[in-house]
Amino acid sequence: MSSPLDTILRRTPPGAALGEGLLWSRRDACVYWVDILGNKLHAYYLADGSSKTWYFPEHIGWVIERQQGGFIAGLMSGFYELRLDPFILKHIANPFPHEPGNRLNDAKADDQGRIWAGSMHKPQTQKSGALYRLDTDLTHREIDGPYQVANGPTFSPDHSKIYHTDSGENDVFVFDIEGGEAVNKRLFVHFPDEWGSPDGMTTDAQGGIWIAHWGGGKVSRFRPDASLDFSVELPAKQITNICFAGDKLDRVFVTSAAVDQPADREAGTLFEIPSELLRGHTGLEPQKFGG
Repeated sequence: MSSPLDTILRRTPPGAALGEGLLWSRRDACVYWVDILGNKLHAYYLADGSSKTWYFPEHIGWVIERQQGGFIAGLMSGFYELRLDPFILKHIANPFPHEPGNRLNDAKADDQGRIWAGSMHKPQTQKSGALYRLDTDLTHREIDGPYQVANGPTFSPDHSKIYHTDSGENDVFVFDIEGGEAVNKRLFVHFPDEWGSPDGMTTDAQGGIWIAHWGGGKVSRFRPDASLDFSVELPAKQITNICFAGDKLDRVFVTSAAVDQPADREAGTLFEIPSELLRGHTGLEPQKFGG
């Protein structure tokens, strides 16, 4: 008898030390994702399954498209302007000069063209992470903290709420967005230890919140009332991020990590969840940075 794990699609070979930072690009018809610890940005092209890789001088956590072209990237030392062809990397700002051991970790843009990004202490020996916002005039400020591992921001479909995670504490929080500001922070869901830790997140068009389980080997969909809808098991244990992609936003890609998992043969693979396991849910178009 076949297992649901047998239907999961392997889109790259295993081995990414810390796959993360998924982004669907309609402009480039590909899914971008990073290997944070490998200092790499990858593109997986949906039309033919080909891939391309760019190398960076330090850890890279994510890229987000700019309305004017190119990207904003989150690196170890802060926010950068990025173009890939030709390759141009220009520093914008370091939001945590007082924390030299920190790095940017995960981010998304909102419907006002701003980027909300979390940070973490790279050795994870202190709780010095925070949630920052990069505004369209390229200024930034700290929104909330401290976090042990600030992770996975995602927004409700109407952008009236932002969900944000402290993976180190197994907590997912939700804020209201009023007047463009995050207010009324409260706990959305706490992961018991047997679930692993909440990592990257995305929201579907129907309002469900999809959360990757680091150490739990799955992704789960939660309803807006925080009740668990269903989970999809994956062949690797350390699942890190998830995004909807494709012309109809009806394809789902998932990253994983091989770090500290020598016995996990599929760790560090980019997976695709087959459509029959999505139960009809579709994604939201990623927002672009407006600056």
